[in-house]
Amino acid sequence: MALETCGSCLSCLLIPLALWSIVVNILLYFPNGKASYAASYQLPNYVWYFEGICFSGVMILLLAVILIALECSVFYRCCQSDSCNKTYRSFISIVLALLGVAFSGYSFIIFTLGLIHGPFCNSSDGWDYIFKDTAGGYLTDYSSWSRCTEPANVVEWNIILLSVLIALSGLQLIICFLKVAAELKRTLCGTYSGFVQVAK
Repeated sequence: MALETCGSCLSCLLIPLALWSIVVNILLYFPNGKASYAASYQLPNYVWYFEGICFSGVMILLLAVILIALECSVFYRCCQSDSCNKTYRSFISIVLALLGVAFSGYSFIIFTLGLIHGPFCNSSDGWDYIFKDTAGGYLTDYSSWSRCTEPANVVEWNIILLSVLIALSGLQLIICFLKVAAELKRTLCGTYSGFVQVAK
């Protein structure tokens, strides 16, 4: 019962998460607050995948708006019976929530790989992914961060922003899973209660 009641508010939670994901991902294009690195394409490859803007951002935002519209009582009635209408809406909600799982899951994986791979920065050997062979070990090796001379503080910049994006996409993933569970329970319980009424 609690899951069904919570299901209606889960879609609303996706909106601020998607908006924050867009904002934080945009910040990745301006290390140290400068746009010159984006203009000269001196940014990590994963930034150009637009996963934070497109997948865990715009796509999740659109899914959330559609899910909220589906939960609205004024939604178009597709069937003559109310039970059929609710089942149809629940089915569409499940499909959309599964798409949300795919979008947020993809973003979560890319952000995690980006964090492990490390930033693209200038060092004594030139521009390269100087931490790519550390398997994420650089995250706790603070003394190695000084090897990145340009952009300034790029290691801290990437770690903070990517950690935030991982948290945001992780929350989206959990919410979409809960949405699927809530709609499945609503559909199955509604179908079962319909069978019981017919039997009576």
